[in-house]
Amino acid sequence: MLQPYASPLERAWYVGLRVLVGLILLFLILPILVIIPLSFNADSFLMYPMSGFSLRWYEDFFTSPAWRRSLANSLIISPLATLLAMVLGTMAAIGLVRARFPGKALLTAILISPMVVPVVIVAVALYMAFAPFGLTGTYTGLVLAHAVLGVPFVVTTVTATLQGFDFNLVRAAGSLGAGPLTTFFRVTLPQVAPGVISGGLFAFAISFDEVVVTLFLASPEQATLPRQMFSGIRENISPTIAAAATILVLMSTLMLLTLEWLRRRNERLRGVSPG
Repeated sequence: MLQPYASPLERAWYVGLRVLVGLILLFLILPILVIIPLSFNADSFLMYPMSGFSLRWYEDFFTSPAWRRSLANSLIISPLATLLAMVLGTMAAIGLVRARFPGKALLTAILISPMVVPVVIVAVALYMAFAPFGLTGTYTGLVLAHAVLGVPFVVTTVTATLQGFDFNLVRAAGSLGAGPLTTFFRVTLPQVAPGVISGGLFAFAISFDEVVVTLFLASPEQATLPRQMFSGIRENISPTIAAAATILVLMSTLMLLTLEWLRRRNERLRGVSPG
């Protein structure tokens, strides 16, 4: 907050910085602001000015067999991949934080490599790894592939949450007779739950938005929503794509709001006032 005794130069810097940040944010969200109104366009083309308001493209999205199948595939693959990523990522994070062994840094780098390696390289590697086992063109292969992409986000968020975790609580539970599973579900998991959920939301967003890996591994019957949008852009640009994009934007916004709520909740639990 700007102090009342600030100099003219400080006031100018205060206002200028906020104007600059506002312009950067506007530049980042402008494509979204442009595409959302087009999903309500009465015309059959993605163009301005709009001739009228219509919900026909949302109706087409929810009634077209191809769009409904792609949405159903995404709603099947993404939750399963997210659940698997949350389980594997949480176990990996706890093991990395608690254990001390040679090569720990290398193993951590390998676990988070799908987050930093170009996705087309990951897609080619997954295709070569899955093909000998007949996992290409299957739901199992897609779920495993999307889980691989989501695990690094769960590992990162859970590891960050565990930095403030007191492992003496685990030792105390063990000394009182609690087994490993009881200790995990009654002591460890409640403390790291915000990190697990945050990582799961990131994993779900990555899976639901993934198109490159799906192009390599999925059959036409297993086309997800992003792949269907990609195919629609290549073959026939329809405002239905704008409707699908708007739905994805709304889902992403809800997930971001959920992440912010979890962050504030975690800060309150730790006794830190949110800024």
